[in-house]
Amino acid sequence: MESDLWKTIACLLFLLCSQNPASTAEETMPNVVLFLVDDMGWMDSSAYGSRYYETPNMERLAKQSMRFTNAYALPLCSPTRASILSGQYSSRHGVTSATGHQSPRPDGASRYPAKTSPAKKFIYPNSRNYLEPELVTLAEVLQKAGYRTGHFGKWHLGLMPQHWPDKHGFETIWHCAPDPGPPNYFSPYGVHAEGEPSSRHKVGNITDGPEGEHIADRLTDEAIQFIEKNRGAPFYLNFWHYSVHGPWQHKEAYTSRFAKKTDPRGEQRNPVMASMLRNVDDSLGRVLDKLDELKLTDKTLFIFYSDNGGNTHSWTKDDSRLRNVTEKHRLYNTIQSYRKWAGSEPPTNNAPLREGKGRIYEGGQRVPLMVRWSNQIQAGSESDAIVGSIDLYPTILDAVQLKKPNDHILDGVSFLPVLQQKGTLERKALFIWFPHLVPAVSVRAGDFKLIRRWEPHPKYPDLRELYNLKDDVGEATNLATKMPEKVAELDALIDEFIKETGAVVPKPNPDFNPRSQAAVRDPSFGLVPKMCQLSFVKGAIQIEGTGRTPFLGTAQVKLSGPLSLKLRIRSTSGGTGKVRWKTAGQEGFPQTGQAVDFTLKSSKEWQDVIIKLPVTGKPQIVRLYVPATKEPIEIQTIQFIGKGAGVKKWTFESVKP
Repeated sequence: MESDLWKTIACLLFLLCSQNPASTAEETMPNVVLFLVDDMGWMDSSAYGSRYYETPNMERLAKQSMRFTNAYALPLCSPTRASILSGQYSSRHGVTSATGHQSPRPDGASRYPAKTSPAKKFIYPNSRNYLEPELVTLAEVLQKAGYRTGHFGKWHLGLMPQHWPDKHGFETIWHCAPDPGPPNYFSPYGVHAEGEPSSRHKVGNITDGPEGEHIADRLTDEAIQFIEKNRGAPFYLNFWHYSVHGPWQHKEAYTSRFAKKTDPRGEQRNPVMASMLRNVDDSLGRVLDKLDELKLTDKTLFIFYSDNGGNTHSWTKDDSRLRNVTEKHRLYNTIQSYRKWAGSEPPTNNAPLREGKGRIYEGGQRVPLMVRWSNQIQAGSESDAIVGSIDLYPTILDAVQLKKPNDHILDGVSFLPVLQQKGTLERKALFIWFPHLVPAVSVRAGDFKLIRRWEPHPKYPDLRELYNLKDDVGEATNLATKMPEKVAELDALIDEFIKETGAVVPKPNPDFNPRSQAAVRDPSFGLVPKMCQLSFVKGAIQIEGTGRTPFLGTAQVKLSGPLSLKLRIRSTSGGTGKVRWKTAGQEGFPQTGQAVDFTLKSSKEWQDVIIKLPVTGKPQIVRLYVPATKEPIEIQTIQFIGKGAGVKKWTFESVKP
């Protein structure tokens, strides 16, 4: 009897001992919150030195955190997001541009485009437009370890349901599809800003709220519900804001106040951006308050970060979206509101950093990063360690004491020793791979940064740019010719990086024709390509889109209206084009009455298209918009016929490439 009793006690002790460690571990595992802002630049908060933007909760967080001064992201959003979740360089995971809203390419499809203009020396690779399901994401590792995982907000890592966040380790999701965001930032979210239902957007599993509710506020509500629901278990909250990315729909109560304010630095002056940043700051404050209220602050690793540098190119006088919309266009009301408050001012100014989003200079890649963890990280501390998006994965795993998955390559390194001030970052250099827009790769090693291009660009003629960022944070003085040894040293690191990560590098174009390239640059040609590349092919010109709305512009149609436009054109993908015009004395292109749409069939055969243009008087500038973003189009003839049989004609039937 006594023996049986001791056996029973021994069994109970064994069970308690076997269960306690797991229970204790779960209780001590910190929560993780990743608060990611879209398009927020390094200088876009008072915590980082802005004298115009008002972000008191970011200042509050900075006083409780370690603030990083050399934190990096990729120049566009999707590559950064993929690197956060994979811990890999974009050259390895393949998401190198913001194409997550596009249909996925078939498995095994070439990473290079099927066609490239003969005017281009190099063939640049396509970005993968979804996060590979085979990758073991940070969320999957945390979920397996017992974390409750939730993703709220922008995803932009795959259009189709098989690539959505719930397939990458997130149990609870609230996001839009396709990204970069819902058609409207005010509820109802599934309609355009002017109140018409969206024809090209579905809104994922986002549900509407009260009319006029702002998406930043609704996201915060959803994130707080997740925190409350999972307060008793370790959780990972992936809170990725849509703001301050376009369509820049803002709360005018805030905007009107910032419109009366001036920047003592004389750099930032956009009240719309200030309004949106203040709204994001409100969101941050609500999340911080909720963690305090639930007594979770001391148990939570909190990371504040941005996905790329501040946007300095949209909404300027050169942005076609400010001019080329009609009242029925989904951006019309947004543009009118933006013009009212900000004119043609770009969203932000990253000074003293050079340029911004979409560029490989510091303004495009250096971002704010603040990390808070009570009793682990010294409040109000600062670090100049060089860290990037690839480092969050190993750092978080290190902090929660989880091992990295054996079958997954990590390019990042943990900067937990830096956070705890117990060591330094064990890495020679950090790389940025960006073969798009103005294609380049950069390496940051210590104080020096090298930029390498494959070919010169009209605005950036040097193939190598070397900067000492300690002395020249604005990248004003290229030291490449003065320090060839340093260039060679960093060049070798880039070569090693390309080989190690399996980067898909640009390759020479076998069809490159110098004559075609030279002809495109000839101003006497009379047709000016914008957001597209124009080249000669046999018996035609070929137009390949490089931007959202490719068009040919000309000031040579000096004919009295009304006009007829005859096109002999070929398009394998088809689509809708447009003709717009302005007359002398008109400051810009009118929003209504001076645009005519036309449709092209998908065909390998030539099509003859006639477009009637109700021009009054003589056009000063005519723009021919063509559907050349998916596949290049070809044109044999462009012929304008005016009142009294006047003709302006371009014919390319005899052209030889």
